Amino acid sequence: MSNSASGMAVCDECKLKFLDLKAKRSFRFIVFKINEKVQQVVVDRLGLPDESYDDFSACLPADECRYAVFDFDFVTDENCQKSKIFFISWAPDTSRVRSKMLYASSKDRFKRELDGIQVELQATDPSEMSMDIIKSRAL
Repeated sequence: MSNSASGMAVCDECKLKFLDLKAKRSFRFIVFKINEKVQQVVVDRLGLPDESYDDFSACLPADECRYAVFDFDFVTDENCQKSKIFFISWAPDTSRVRSKMLYASSKDRFKRELDGIQVELQATDPSEMSMDIIKSRAL
């Protein structure tokens, strides 16, 4: 199962861990990376349910691309507890051009494998995925 545009496969663990995040809320976030040697998207890091958004942002490398999903809990203006699953495409300006192209060309196919994503966000530096932006996109 590879994408004709990028030849990228998706490791089964990616889908299984995402299902755990979505259905069981076993994780707060999952960071994925492309293993270029085997041409496959793999799990890079799992965030425990008690980890914060700051913990999540801190684990994104400053000079390498990543995909990530984050389960964001919030309270609406009507005082309703809600949750939204964000898909974040992280491509810092300092990452390699080839890497940015690979992540960009593989993103849509990878995202289709993760059924249940509610909000998509692209970021090239931490200010583009600040908590204020996350909150405004969730409402």
